[in-house]
Amino acid sequence: MNASTTKLRVLILGGTADANRLAQALASAQGIDAVLSYAGRTDHPTPPPIAWRVGGFGGVDGLVDYLRAEDIARVVDATHPFAAQMSAHAVAACAQAGVPLLALERKPWQRQSGDRWIEVDDLQAAAVALGKAPRRVFLGIGRMHLKIFADYPQHDYLVRLVDPPRVPLPLPDAQVIVARGPFDRASDRAMLSDFHADCVVAKNAGGDAASAKIEAARDLALPVVMVRRPFVPARHSVETVDDVLRWLGHVAAPTDRGV
Repeated sequence: MNASTTKLRVLILGGTADANRLAQALASAQGIDAVLSYAGRTDHPTPPPIAWRVGGFGGVDGLVDYLRAEDIARVVDATHPFAAQMSAHAVAACAQAGVPLLALERKPWQRQSGDRWIEVDDLQAAAVALGKAPRRVFLGIGRMHLKIFADYPQHDYLVRLVDPPRVPLPLPDAQVIVARGPFDRASDRAMLSDFHADCVVAKNAGGDAASAKIEAARDLALPVVMVRRPFVPARHSVETVDDVLRWLGHVAAPTDRGV
């Protein structure tokens, strides 16, 4: 019998710093055989210290087939809070396959003293909230939904991407910075100042890995058009890697330092 069949098979739905920290913690965990799944939205993901795969599953049915074929016993959804479709698929597939599901999800950012937030429900509403008058806008939203802002060409945009764009962006005149996070407050403050930004658009991801732009906007008294998190079906969730380890039956030294 293959030794891996005696271990608890765990699927991590990744794409976040928390997912990477969980993979690191499980690499040395006894009795666990984990695989980390990436959506494939970055060109060169950092290889984790456990087995990994890239790409989708083919909807709910495809994920059910994968869970059964790979003898997955637990699923941890550590995707981005705005990966709502994947999270909904995980809820449905795990229910259908009878596999326990846990979400590793940090709390949303909360408005603090000095914040000038304009909260909206989606990116289309964010684009409208910028108004008709020309502005200098930092789009801290990644590359997937930039086309929404192409209908508002009166603004000057600054975009930060993980990978160099492989095709022309839908915002042809946008300034582009290619950099991989996490980012720090001082650097993001300098970035916004150098661009002479007068507004920031951000999705409420929560956690520390992407909070620098929010803190920098606070320092500079810039308004932030903050997109609320999308709806995800109810599921049990925790906030730390150590909580996940306990759920899996492993207690380890603290791993969540925040980056």
